Amino acid sequence: MPIRVMFVGLGPIGSGVVRQVAARKAFRIVGAVDIDPEKIGRDLGAVVGAGRRMRVPVAGDLDAALRRCKPDVAVLCTSSSLKAVFPQLETVLKRRVPVVSTTEELAYPWAPNPRLAKKLDALAKKAKVAVLGTGVNPGFAMDALPVTLSGICERVDSIRVERIQDASIRRLPFQQKIGAGLTREQFLERVAAKTVRHVGLAESVSMIAAALGWKLDRITDEIQPKIADGPVASGYLSVAAGQCCGLIQDGIGYRDGRPLITLHMEAYLGAPETYDAVLIQGSPALHFKAIGGIHGDVATAAIAANSIPKVVAAPPGLHTMLSLPIPSFCR
Repeated sequence: MPIRVMFVGLGPIGSGVVRQVAARKAFRIVGAVDIDPEKIGRDLGAVVGAGRRMRVPVAGDLDAALRRCKPDVAVLCTSSSLKAVFPQLETVLKRRVPVVSTTEELAYPWAPNPRLAKKLDALAKKAKVAVLGTGVNPGFAMDALPVTLSGICERVDSIRVERIQDASIRRLPFQQKIGAGLTREQFLERVAAKTVRHVGLAESVSMIAAALGWKLDRITDEIQPKIADGPVASGYLSVAAGQCCGLIQDGIGYRDGRPLITLHMEAYLGAPETYDAVLIQGSPALHFKAIGGIHGDVATAAIAANSIPKVVAAPPGLHTMLSLPIPSFCR
């Protein structure tokens, strides 16, 4: 029988997951929820741009939709913040429904948010269902992938992951999240306010350290503006020379003053090359490079969809990409 799926949050990522799930025989979409009044009451297919009617009206009340639709799993794509989504997770778990979420801070909350992680794990076990936070980053490119590659090493001394992206081909919210079009002063103000940043590097560093059994002394997360040397533009905005065209961000895990895990990310308009790379110093030393990079939006939606069967079958509790079988494409 197809897995009955309900969606919570129909922004760009949530809509992307809907479109992928709708095209697969393994799933049946039974409900959708969003707080946007312009989406409530409309057919889900129209809201997500599926090109066809899905005969699923978008609801505004999460608990009522859960009671009416009786899903086998909920896919939650509403916020990067674990604190912000926690009430939504509580509502879903009270109805004993498993959760797959693209909330970045849920990818590995045990170190950065231990109190909320412990509370969520207890709620999931009480409900006898599983909860997973995943995505392309965090969830794969800068944590699960290097952990998997380390499996063929007899010794690992350090890990460096690089994710370089030409942000001009990404959606507008992503370009805004990396500060494109801001002055240096505006960029620094928004970094301080935590509205310009990539969320998840601390979670990814913590996930790698846990997998390799490394106890870290500290984790840093530093953000710098990438300043445009000349004018550059995307389909959404234009950046003048001297303005910020994106960001450079490093998450680093230290032990005894030495960086063991370095996650280096550059996302800016006009990057000359897009790629993902994992460099492992050890035996054997490894240098893996995905030429052209891993598409952020498509891959995030795909890994969320492909994780659904794993979460439905998983033992109760809060899971990460370390505690579940590696997801694979499912029809």
